[in-house]
Amino acid sequence: MDFNVKKLAADAGTFLSRAVQFTEEKFGQAEKTELDAHLENLLSKAESTKLWTEKIMKQTEVLLQPNPNTRIEEFVYEKLDRKVPSRINNSEQLGQFMLDAGNDFGPGTAYGSALIKCGENENRIGAAERELIHTAAVNFLSPLRNFLEGDYKTISKERKLLQNKRLDLDAAKARLRKAKVSESRSAQLNASQAEGDNLMNCLAVSLPCGYGKAALDRGLPQIQLPLALASFTAEQEVRITQSEFDRQAEITRLLLEGISSTHAHHLRCLHEYVDAQVTYYAQCYQYMVDLQKQLGSFPTSFTSNNNQIASAPVLSNTVPPFSASSVPLSTLNNPIAATGTTDYKLSSSGSRKARVLYDYDAADSSELSLLADEVITVYSLPGMDSDWLMSERGNQKGKVPITYLELLN
Repeated sequence: MDFNVKKLAADAGTFLSRAVQFTEEKFGQAEKTELDAHLENLLSKAESTKLWTEKIMKQTEVLLQPNPNTRIEEFVYEKLDRKVPSRINNSEQLGQFMLDAGNDFGPGTAYGSALIKCGENENRIGAAERELIHTAAVNFLSPLRNFLEGDYKTISKERKLLQNKRLDLDAAKARLRKAKVSESRSAQLNASQAEGDNLMNCLAVSLPCGYGKAALDRGLPQIQLPLALASFTAEQEVRITQSEFDRQAEITRLLLEGISSTHAHHLRCLHEYVDAQVTYYAQCYQYMVDLQKQLGSFPTSFTSNNNQIASAPVLSNTVPPFSASSVPLSTLNNPIAATGTTDYKLSSSGSRKARVLYDYDAADSSELSLLADEVITVYSLPGMDSDWLMSERGNQKGKVPITYLELLN
């Protein structure tokens, strides 16, 4: 394997110098070059954008696909660059179960027919949900992911380079300060040595011939390190590292200023996501309204009756929940209580036709089993519970709950 030992040694030295500088800064033992306020604000804005983009993207994925196992599977397929296998969603699964149950119970029965209609409606909702997920993934999630995996990675790389250039600059400044201090001390020593040389010259003159010259030749110890050259080299290094730091700061600043454009782009993507949600929920609402019309008056009357029961005042006799489209039993010669409240029991002499809303299985011999949509005769007997009516179908008689009936005109 071919590699440059000198370059490897130089890189190791640079890394060590940066590590020492960073450690000294953390312990407050070295000066640190501060970035300008504008660049610091841009860096903070970029970090905040990255943080919130990650949170929004992850939570949107959870909203669109609540199953974590499915999300992991889709992530693996995406990393392997393979197509995700098609699967039905929860609404479509429910719709299929309803269709199978309706066909099993019989499309001719009221319950079976309603299940089939609900199943078809759930399938339509599932298709709309699939379209929402696709639109959100293309128009909203992909741009967010592209920012995190593209633009922000570039920003992070340049930001790391800026940090390294700053550490190099601060290390060069530290070496320059040390060189200046050493040079100052050397100047003081040289001044002291000059004074000593003068003294030696004086002594050499007063000493006998030959002794003075030998002493002068030996002289006092002199510093041999080229401190002036070291100081000059350190100044050159500071100028170079300062230039590289300024250039890298400008590159990083230009990239960070693009965050504003990123926000504008994400805003457009957010509008598209909201539009997709509006379309989806509008479709679901319309599907449910159409389904309610297809199912007829039972859901409405059942809900209305429940609300009437919940909001009705407490009377001596419980008011039975009748269909909103039913004829009031007061028209069937019902007596009016002394309190002015209508008694909803049928009189023994009054009878009406009623349609069975849905199947009913008799609990004992005193009750009558019913089939949905059949028409029977109903009437009230003295002393009967207000929630029940007597019914006749040919020669068969028995009690039936009034909530299963709709009186006919």
